Amino acid sequence: MTNYQHLEVEDRGAVRWLWLNRPEVRNAFNDQLISEISLAFADVETSAGVRVVVVAARGPAFCAGADLNWMRSMAGFSHADNHADALKVARMFHAVHSCSRPVIARVQGDAYGGGVGLAAACDIVIAMDKVNFGLSEVRVGIVAATISPHLVRAMGARQAARYMLTGEKFPATQARALGLVHEVTKASGLDYEVERQALVLLSASPAALAATKRLLADVVEAPMDDVLLAATAKCIADARVSPEGREGIAAFLEKRAPSWVPKK
Repeated sequence: MTNYQHLEVEDRGAVRWLWLNRPEVRNAFNDQLISEISLAFADVETSAGVRVVVVAARGPAFCAGADLNWMRSMAGFSHADNHADALKVARMFHAVHSCSRPVIARVQGDAYGGGVGLAAACDIVIAMDKVNFGLSEVRVGIVAATISPHLVRAMGARQAARYMLTGEKFPATQARALGLVHEVTKASGLDYEVERQALVLLSASPAALAATKRLLADVVEAPMDDVLLAATAKCIADARVSPEGREGIAAFLEKRAPSWVPKK
C-alpha cells in the first residue's frame, strides 16, 4: 500500500478508512493532498478485499476547502497551469464519485468549499449535529466550479444555486433537509452510525452495488465526461487569475474585507 504524507489509510476488515490528515490547516486541500486522494481511490479499485470506503478527517474540521496560501501561489501561474491544476482537482472529486465501491463521508467537523464538494461526491454522508457547511468561494472572488456537478447532484440546482451565490453557512440539520447529508448524529453516535451503515452495505452483493452505481450514473446524471470536467476546470482557472480572485484570496489571508465589500 502507498505511503502518503497527508492521508492516512486504515483497513478495518473489508472497510477502508481514508483519513484526511492536515489538521493544522483544517485539512485544506493542497496539490499533495489532492494527488493522494486520487491515488488512494485508484488503489481502492485494485484492492479486491475492499468493499466499502469511508472518508474521514483528523482534527476538529472535516475540510476547509482549498488551502488559500496554495491558491494564492497558483494565481501567479499562467492560465494554462491553473487550468491543468484545476483539472486535477475535478478529476479527484470524480475519482471519489465514480468509485465502484460505496463511499461514506464521516463529517465530524465543519466543511467549507471543496470540503462540501468532497462530502457531496460521496454516496452517503453522515454528519455530527454541530457541523456547519458553507460554499464561501464567491466571498473570496472565486467560483465553486469543480464541485458544482456534485453539489447539484446532491442538493438540486435551486438549493445549490442559493448557497453557491450567497456563500452563507448552514447547519447539519439544514444540510439534511437539502439532501446533502443523510444522517445527523450526536458526537457520541457518529462512529456507531458510520459503522452501522458500512455493515449494511457489506450485506449487499459487491457486484450489485457496483452495477447500481453505474446505473445511477446512467439514469440520473448528465455525463461527467472530460468535456464537463474541463469546463469546470476552466471556470475556476479563470477566477483564480482574475483581479478579483487575487484580491479576494489576499484579503482573506490578510484578514481584511475585500475591495468589493461596501465600507460601513
